[in-house]
Amino acid sequence: MKKGLVIIPTYNEAVNIEKIIYKLLSMSETIDILVIDDNSPDNTADIVARVQTREKRVHLIRRASKLGLGTAYVMGFDYAIKRAYDFAFEMDADFSHNPGDIPRFIELLDKADLIIGSRYVHGVSVVNWPMKRLLLSYSACWFARVMTGIPIRDLTSGFKCYSRKALEAVDWRTFQVDGYGFQILSVFSVFHAGLNVKEIPIIFVERREGRSKMSKHIIWEAFWLVWRLRLRSMFKRR
Repeated sequence: MKKGLVIIPTYNEAVNIEKIIYKLLSMSETIDILVIDDNSPDNTADIVARVQTREKRVHLIRRASKLGLGTAYVMGFDYAIKRAYDFAFEMDADFSHNPGDIPRFIELLDKADLIIGSRYVHGVSVVNWPMKRLLLSYSACWFARVMTGIPIRDLTSGFKCYSRKALEAVDWRTFQVDGYGFQILSVFSVFHAGLNVKEIPIIFVERREGRSKMSKHIIWEAFWLVWRLRLRSMFKRR
């Protein structure tokens, strides 16, 4: 039986973290959970540590400062590879991604190396977002798809499952981007490694509790990254 790891970066997720952990553990006996916490002042990591005393499938990495989502996933992928997991998930802690979708991803691992939980593959499946943020996200995905030429409708999705083959095909240590940029670059890299990428529809629900980590820096970083990827693709074709 294949064994997987759900990687959850956290910063101030004390109100959500224990609930999401237990919900995930109930979804499948084949998955472990790795929480990578950026020294949350609300003691998120301490909550995870208490859960660890009862649940052997829960793992924790404490980081000394707020280093961001991108570096957390790079650390998590390295953790998964070194410990011989067969697949790894990206997932948020705030229930915007439905733990109930986990089995659907796992079922597709024999057919795809990267499975993306897509908000836009069948129209728009987003709940409780203000129109301004929805338009920003949808436009960013359209822009990234046109510029990179990758036939994926939700390039900024943060709900993904990577096969071990996909994890090993990419040099994650070279990634120097966060947020939207990390999500776009991860799909770009797996796709250009010649691996199979598949989208499946999900319903994204805005976080129940806590605050969003979105910032203008993340948005502009992703914008300039897309232009760099466009140039990289053009030179590769020559």
